[in-house]
Amino acid sequence: MIVERYFEDYLVGETTLTSGRTITEADIVLHAGQTGDFFPHHMDADWCATQPFRQRIAHGTLVFSVGIGMAASVINPHSMSYGYDRLRFVRPVFINDTIRVRTTIAEKRDHKRPDQGLVIENVEVLKKDDSVALFASHIHIVTRREALAA
Repeated sequence: MIVERYFEDYLVGETTLTSGRTITEADIVLHAGQTGDFFPHHMDADWCATQPFRQRIAHGTLVFSVGIGMAASVINPHSMSYGYDRLRFVRPVFINDTIRVRTTIAEKRDHKRPDQGLVIENVEVLKKDDSVALFASHIHIVTRREALAA
């Protein structure tokens, strides 16, 4: 879906919440194959049984990529991703955990180009109990409806 929004249209405090998606063993195996991360924390159930979490955990980068994909529900031709700051893996995600993503517009600020602004969106990947599994700040460069005076 295409939704045209300019910098002025974003409201600090605006929040969205996605529906859920269950992380499967297949997700973990595919991610390991794509990234080469075959560490036992993700792949070795017997070894994990001897560790504090007692089970395999999803790669943090898997949870991040799935979460960002879940939150990307619209195409805005006036916005593009500038990157992510403060990425933190707060709690482990296990096989069969269902995650949701809450995004909140945290800040708006000027960009060096007068025809654009920066929109900072907090991204929280939530577990079933609403505890935060992952946090990141997503920075968007967004076109202004009217450029700032030089």
